[in-house]
Amino acid sequence: MQALEQSAFAAGANAEALMEEPGRKMALAVRQFHPVPGQCAAVFGRGHNGGDALVAARFLSEAGWQVDLIPAYPAAAWAPLTTRKWHQAGRCATLNPDDFGRWQPAPATPCVLLDGLLGVGARPGLPEPVARLCRRLNALRQASGARTFALDLPTGLDGATGAADPDAVLADVTLTVGFAKTGLLADGAERWVGRLAVLPLEALNPFAPAQPSLELATSEALSPFWPRRPADLHKGDCGRVVLVAGGVGTVGAAALAARGALRAGAGLVTLCVPEAVYGPAAAQAPMECMVQPVRDLREVLGFQADALGIGPGLGKAFPEAVAEIIRTAPAPAVVDADALNILADGRLDTLDHCAAARLLTPHPGEMARLAPDLAGLTRRTLVERFTSRWPATLLLKGARTLVGTGGTHLSYNTTGNPGMASGGMGDVLTGVCAALLARGLSPHTAGLLGAWLCGRSAEAALISGSRSEESLLASDVADGLGAAFTALREPSW
Repeated sequence: MQALEQSAFAAGANAEALMEEPGRKMALAVRQFHPVPGQCAAVFGRGHNGGDALVAARFLSEAGWQVDLIPAYPAAAWAPLTTRKWHQAGRCATLNPDDFGRWQPAPATPCVLLDGLLGVGARPGLPEPVARLCRRLNALRQASGARTFALDLPTGLDGATGAADPDAVLADVTLTVGFAKTGLLADGAERWVGRLAVLPLEALNPFAPAQPSLELATSEALSPFWPRRPADLHKGDCGRVVLVAGGVGTVGAAALAARGALRAGAGLVTLCVPEAVYGPAAAQAPMECMVQPVRDLREVLGFQADALGIGPGLGKAFPEAVAEIIRTAPAPAVVDADALNILADGRLDTLDHCAAARLLTPHPGEMARLAPDLAGLTRRTLVERFTSRWPATLLLKGARTLVGTGGTHLSYNTTGNPGMASGGMGDVLTGVCAALLARGLSPHTAGLLGAWLCGRSAEAALISGSRSEESLLASDVADGLGAAFTALREPSW
């Protein structure tokens, strides 16, 4: 980033413009997550990261927010441009750092904390004026439910390695400027980074690598893969999805997968279940899908399908049939849950002989069973090694879902929140990805877009105020996909 900025300056870029653009976008991103103006405390350092915070604070104030500014250092220590931005802060009030120790958000009012203390050049080992304010930010976040936005990167987190100081800021959202810093994607950094939003900086784009080694899911990057529907579209054009799912006591997983496929735009969805669970499956399935009992799961090979989803709630009672479907189904397929466990039970070489593309969607426990020899590797290395060995796309779930293909094509999802840590989320994702595959997307794009949409739907549920992180359900994510598709086509992060 520092090299890119120097290249931009050499080409005539203005330092103040490079502060105004990200500051304005930071304020817009805050408003994406908090559409109703509320109260904001902006804690800022003496450098240009502090200047970014002051610009963001000014734009928030102009949008109706009540903003208090808390400097970490006396004014004499501020960079000249940071001082200039403080003078431009308008109606924002400036508080003494000691007074911030007694600062409390107003009841029943949206509250945001801005961390603009240190920028990309900082390393762990926080000086005490900064460490004290970091501790205060974390204490306020914990006690009041305020949402913390880190500007560029959380103060105390190493942007290169992801190592964190003991007093590092715990951010709910990190608004990183230009491009994601390596440390923000490191294993374990999610605890401090939270939701990652990349704010593009136009002046840096001409100097960026043409082929980055990895990509991040953003609405800007993904929207071209999902164009608007033409007026003469019919359900046959929207893809036929066949789901092989459900077992005794787990028909809910099958119903959630069907719900995800329908809400993701599939034209026709057929849910194939073992005969023994047809009754409860038909009762729980969405009215808009067809429920088909099968005596032998291999019957689905004769169904017309543009994509399959196999595994949610299925159990391990039909290992040979499941392996044969994975191997011989002529349509692309999402392989999840119990289908993955069947592969892990000595059948992984099935992937070498598949008739069409396969998208595997394990959570970490399923991944450990699939590839025990890769235990202990970083998530990125694990995905690279697995996809170098097996001709399939791997979507490794987690707080920062990672999608890989062919050992080289790697992508990180950016959306979601801790409310997704509950049962059924993966079943919805299976249905969503199957619907995207049925529309002709590659497994890699379908996996990345599916993860982005589910995460954005989870965010929308919290933004609306109808759900909290504790109360969010997988069915909420399925039913909120409309808001996610809308966000995909709007300027958002």
